[in-house]
Amino acid sequence: MPKSPKSKSVRKKKSRENRLYRDLAWLWPIMDPPEDYALEASFWRQALRERLGPGRHPILELGVGGGHNLSHLTKEFKATAVDISKPMLVNARKLNPGVEFFQGDMRSVRLGRKFKAVLIHDAIAYMRSERDLKRVFATAKAHLDSGGVFICSPDWYRETYKGTHVDHRILPGPDGLELTYLEHDIDPDPFDTTIETRFFYIIKQDGKVRVEQDLHITGLFPLETWLELMDKAGFDAEALPYPVYDDGGEGYLLRGVLR
Repeated sequence: MPKSPKSKSVRKKKSRENRLYRDLAWLWPIMDPPEDYALEASFWRQALRERLGPGRHPILELGVGGGHNLSHLTKEFKATAVDISKPMLVNARKLNPGVEFFQGDMRSVRLGRKFKAVLIHDAIAYMRSERDLKRVFATAKAHLDSGGVFICSPDWYRETYKGTHVDHRILPGPDGLELTYLEHDIDPDPFDTTIETRFFYIIKQDGKVRVEQDLHITGLFPLETWLELMDKAGFDAEALPYPVYDDGGEGYLLRGVLR
């Protein structure tokens, strides 16, 4: 049976989504190099140490992406990591050779092991509904020892999202490559729980220039929603100051201790 125009349109839109985690994953180390995560990682380290104390505790990161934040923690903690994207796992393995990696969805993966802490960096922003968040919190709980620590950090909360925003950078890459990327964030419907981010990648290499486009749809929830859902999942939750943003904007690191 021939495909309808609508189904073709849906397939085309899907092919433009999340390309940074598929065919354009090789751009990630250029866009946001690991050294840029040193400040952020210091807050994660502090949040862990305050609850776990000294020692090389076993930790699990869900949605590890390219492993940039984790790379600043692996000397002090015994790390295991999960991501849904095979190309991103390739990046993460190169950067973190001593870490054990698995492919899986943070909403459903079960490793059958327990850890002292479960971490989710900004990958948790890809959860678009409260149902998604509940599933992720259940995954974290399933992998934690009693009294274990869960830490996560979405990019935005409803209270901190400032509306339409544009950012751009020009970055050098390997072998003379130059990457210019433009990021456009927008909330098309302020009454739902998602926002849209479009990336435009201008890649100059070997005397040629090409432009690639990428769409990311992520969740946006009030801080209170995060804390309430974590509490219902069995965590004593708190929001810690997280002053890591280039524009000086307000941010929170969410930490929950499993009851």
